[in-house]
Amino acid sequence: MAQQQQQQEPQDKSGYDVVVIGSGAGGLSAALTAKLEGLDVLVVEKTDRIGGSTAISGGAVWVPLNDQAEAAGHPDTREKALTYLQNTVGAAGDEALRHAFLDAGPRALRYLREHTDVKLAARTYSPDYYPDREGAAMGGRSLDPIEFDGRLLGAHFKTLRDPLPEFCVLGGMMVNMTDVKHLLGVWRSLASWKHGVKLVLRYFGDRLSGHHRGTRVLLGNALAARLFHSVLKEGIPFWTGTPALGLERDADGRVTGVKLRRDGREITVHARRGVVVATGGFPWNAALRGQHYPAPTGPYSMSPQDNTGEGIAMARDAGGTLGTGHAGPALWAPVSLLTRPDGSVLRYPHLVWDRAKPGLIAVDARGERFVNESTSYHEFVRGMYRANEKAPAVPALLVCDSDFVEKWGLGLALPGGRPREHLVRAGYLLRADTLEGLAKQAGVDPAGLVRTVAAYNPPAAQGQDPAFGKGGDAYNRYLGDPDHQPNACLAPVRRAPFYAVKVYPGDIGTALGIRADGNARVLDAQGAPIAGLYVAGNDMHSVMGGEYPAPGITLGPALTFGWVAGMHLAHGCEARV
Repeated sequence: MAQQQQQQEPQDKSGYDVVVIGSGAGGLSAALTAKLEGLDVLVVEKTDRIGGSTAISGGAVWVPLNDQAEAAGHPDTREKALTYLQNTVGAAGDEALRHAFLDAGPRALRYLREHTDVKLAARTYSPDYYPDREGAAMGGRSLDPIEFDGRLLGAHFKTLRDPLPEFCVLGGMMVNMTDVKHLLGVWRSLASWKHGVKLVLRYFGDRLSGHHRGTRVLLGNALAARLFHSVLKEGIPFWTGTPALGLERDADGRVTGVKLRRDGREITVHARRGVVVATGGFPWNAALRGQHYPAPTGPYSMSPQDNTGEGIAMARDAGGTLGTGHAGPALWAPVSLLTRPDGSVLRYPHLVWDRAKPGLIAVDARGERFVNESTSYHEFVRGMYRANEKAPAVPALLVCDSDFVEKWGLGLALPGGRPREHLVRAGYLLRADTLEGLAKQAGVDPAGLVRTVAAYNPPAAQGQDPAFGKGGDAYNRYLGDPDHQPNACLAPVRRAPFYAVKVYPGDIGTALGIRADGNARVLDAQGAPIAGLYVAGNDMHSVMGGEYPAPGITLGPALTFGWVAGMHLAHGCEARV
C-alpha cells in the first residue's frame, strides 16, 4: 500500500513545496531536510531504482570538524582543515563555498544523525590523500556508513539500486575490506573462519528467503539504504521511472516547477518553494565528455550510465552557468575493461585494493613506469595523462608476478588460486612465462619492460623506490600490506608466470558542474542566485574544484549542500540548527 501511495500522482494539483530531481545523497538529503522542516516534498528519479551514484560508491563521507573526530582520536580545528584545503585545493575551488562547507558540514551530519536513519562512524585511521601536506589528518575526517539491514526496507529493498558487482562475492553478498581479509584467511585463522561462516550463512539465508541478493548492506549502498529508509518513514512521495524534461519559470525568471514524463505522458508538477537539481553530473554524456575531458577519453566511468547531464542542462537553460578555474572536470580512477561474451563491458575500478600492494608496477607503452602506483586513484590517472612528452599512458599496464596474483589478485582476477582462465581467454588478464612475452601481448616495448623491472627489483627488495617513492607516505602504506617489511608497498616482480591488465582513464563522477552559492542556490552569469533553483551532489560545481584531497569528498559535500538547500527552502535564510 505504501508503494502505491507513494507512486500516485498528487491529488493537490497546485503541486508541492519542493520537487527534488535525483535520488542520490544530495537529493535525498535535501528532500529529508525540507520534509523535516515542514515542507511538502516530491522526489523524482528517472531510473527504476533509488540511490543514484551513492548506492554504487564506496560510501566514504569526508567532513572536517565533525563531532566524532575527537572520539576517533583525531581532534580537528578549523584552522587545520582550512590549511589542508588551501594546500590541496587552493585557487581551484571557490573560497566562499569552502567556508560554507566547513560551516555547514558538521551541522548537516549532526542533523541527519538526530532526525533520520543516517548513521556514520568516523574512521580511527584513514590518512588524507596528501598526508605530508600541512593540515592533513590521519583520521577522523572520513566517516563510513554503518551497516544496514536491507530487510527493513521490506518490498522496497528491490527498489534500492544494487551495488557494483565488484563489492560482492558469491553473486550478491556485499563485503568490505575487513570481510575480504577474513575470507582470504578463512583456513588460516579460527576468527576468520567464524567471520566467514557467519557471513555466508546470513547470505544463503537471505537467498533462501527469496531476496535477490544479500540483505547485509554496506558501503555507499548502506548510505543510500539509510536515506531511502528515512524517506519511507517520513512518507515522502517518490516517483521512479520519471525523467525530468525541463524547468518551469515565471515571467520574472523564478523556477516554479518541473516538466516530467510519467507513465508515457508529459506532466508539469509545480514547486511552490523551489526545485533541487541533483541528477549526478554528466560522466555518460559523450558530447560533454569530449568537450571538457582531456584526450583520449572514452566510456570508462564507474557512475551509473543514466548520469548523462540532464540536470546540468536544465539548470543552464534556466540561466545557470558552469564553474570555471577548476583543476579538472572529473574525479579520476583507473578502470580495467572485460568484454563479456554478449558484447557488454564490465568495468572494474582499481581504487584501493591492488595498486598499492607490494609487487605491482604500472608501465606505459614504452614499458616504463610513470607514476607512484600507490598514490590515490585520482593522482594515478593524472599520471597517466602526463606520462611522457609524446603520449599519455592510455592504456597503462599493471604488471605483477604469480606470487602477487596468488596473494592479492589483480582486478577481476581473484587471489588464492581461484579460477581465472576465463579472464585469460577473454583477453582481460594477460599471462606469459617471460616479461618479453607479456609485453608483446600487451603491445608494450619488451626491452623497455625488461629494463624497467631490472631497475625496479633491487631497490624494491630493500624497501626503496628512488624513481617514484612508492610507499613513501602514510596514505601509501595505509593501502599496502602492513605485514610486509621493510616497505608495505614494495616487493620485486620476479616469479613467472607474469600477469598484467590494461587500465584506462576512468572516473567516479564529474567535478565540473553548476555554480552555486553557500546556500546551494544556482547562480546566473552575473553571480546572482536564480530564485527557486538549487543544486546538490555532482550537478553542483565541486567545492574541491576538481582536486581530490581525501576519501569522501563527493558524498561529504553532497549530504552537506543537500541539507543546506533543504534548510534554505524551508526558512529562506542561512541554514541554522
